[in-house]
Amino acid sequence: MKTLDILNDRITHCVRCPRLVAHREQVACAKRRQYRDCTYWGRPVPGFGDAQAALLVVGLAPAAHGGNRTGRVFTGDRSGDWLYEALHRYGFANQARSENRDDGLKLKNCYVAAAVRCAPPGNKPTPEEFDACREYLSYELRLLKRLHVVIALGKIAFDQYLKTCRLLGYSLPSPLPRFQHGSVSRLSWGVTLIGSYHPSQQNTFTGRLTRPMFHRVFQQARLIIAQSDPTS
Repeated sequence: MKTLDILNDRITHCVRCPRLVAHREQVACAKRRQYRDCTYWGRPVPGFGDAQAALLVVGLAPAAHGGNRTGRVFTGDRSGDWLYEALHRYGFANQARSENRDDGLKLKNCYVAAAVRCAPPGNKPTPEEFDACREYLSYELRLLKRLHVVIALGKIAFDQYLKTCRLLGYSLPSPLPRFQHGSVSRLSWGVTLIGSYHPSQQNTFTGRLTRPMFHRVFQQARLIIAQSDPTS
């Protein structure tokens, strides 16, 4: 079994956070009306993608009726529709749709993960829950040895990525990179961190984030990867 597979199996059996365990299981039992005939995953959601990835996309946490339902990160909700459409457009995915774990989606040179692996109440993990889950992101950063670019979807994911890097012993710049949409921070260990607004409905329905804005982030990532590793 591959090392990432071992990690992901460990993630799916995690019960560290009682509040998150209770919430994800309650949602999986109650269901949303439109999904009442679905069997919900109802467990922590592992990372997904290519173990040789040059691009890592980090989000906040699974959606209650998205990843918590389908068992795959950013799958089965509007945010996932935006993300995988952009990944497909710039050559990181074989298709634009992401509906369930058996839909044939494969990522190329890209891995997708989250700062917290269980759907949290109100989409707001506590500081203690971030701390309990950080080990999983840190393991992924160790195992994804070819990373050139990290795209953080939202300020929380941006800050959690930097905090994880600090705990791994990386030398962070002073002052720390500041999150804004489209920000580009070249870090001393050879990774470029790009900030993006999260493709949540709160952002996309209000026009705070448009598809051209979102696509430019992935276009920038593709260009950086091509410059860093022309074979990618």
